[in-house]
Amino acid sequence: MRQTFEEMLSEMIQPEVENLGYIFWGLTSPASGTKRVVRIYIDGPDGVHIDQCAEVSRQVGLMLEVEELIPGAFTLEVSSPGLERLFFKPDQMRGYMGRTIQVLLFEPQDGCRKFKGELTGVQDNTITLNVDDATLEFDWLTIKKANLVHEF
Repeated sequence: MRQTFEEMLSEMIQPEVENLGYIFWGLTSPASGTKRVVRIYIDGPDGVHIDQCAEVSRQVGLMLEVEELIPGAFTLEVSSPGLERLFFKPDQMRGYMGRTIQVLLFEPQDGCRKFKGELTGVQDNTITLNVDDATLEFDWLTIKKANLVHEF
């Protein structure tokens, strides 16, 4: 299976972030016009603040420029995953059992692509949600996007 651009970047960036003492949560890199945007999400045991994001931005930005991993101009953004954090792999969801998760599927399942419910299970590459009193299982490979839903 061929590696995506985001997977290649993640493999290069994750060790840099971890060497600085932070948790590499994930990254997105949508192409936007002629300039690529690289968004890196980091975390720590007590969260992260702006000075820590700036530190990671300087270090990773330098590495990306030296290694010339991104052709042309790019914008680098570093932040915490936030209250409604994206999940980049199923293992990240384990700490959020009982919380509300929203998933967007690549293809409709039972006529719907978007589901929101309580996370009740994570097993290998399968997550289980309780949606309107129904238990639904989703294979991670069918999920386009999954995020935590912050309830006020």
